[in-house]
Amino acid sequence: MAKAGPRKINRYGVDFKLQAVWMSEQPGVLIKDVAESLCIHPFMLSKWRKEVRDGVLVGEVVPVKSVAVAELQRLREVELKYRQLQMEHDLLKKAIRFASERKATSSPSSRQTGTRGRSR
Repeated sequence: MAKAGPRKINRYGVDFKLQAVWMSEQPGVLIKDVAESLCIHPFMLSKWRKEVRDGVLVGEVVPVKSVAVAELQRLREVELKYRQLQMEHDLLKKAIRFASERKATSSPSSRQTGTRGRSR
């Protein structure tokens, strides 16, 4: 059973929140990817985005380097390729297992002729 105790609550500054929102609004960048790269929950980032839209969270955004946004996009592409390779790898493993099982259960017709162990 998990130990009950005080939960750790991170307090983020307005600048951090605004930069996170700005990054999540860039084209081709997903909220999930930004949240993961900043080690925050996607719901929290969505909440901050709503606060910016509603005018609750205001301030001057210091844009993050475009390199960071490009890295998030590249990370997304690499993760998609990785998932596809994993699926292909799993499929190949299943195909090899299936072929091996068929080979083990089927016996060649020469073995069934009874030519083994004959003596003259």
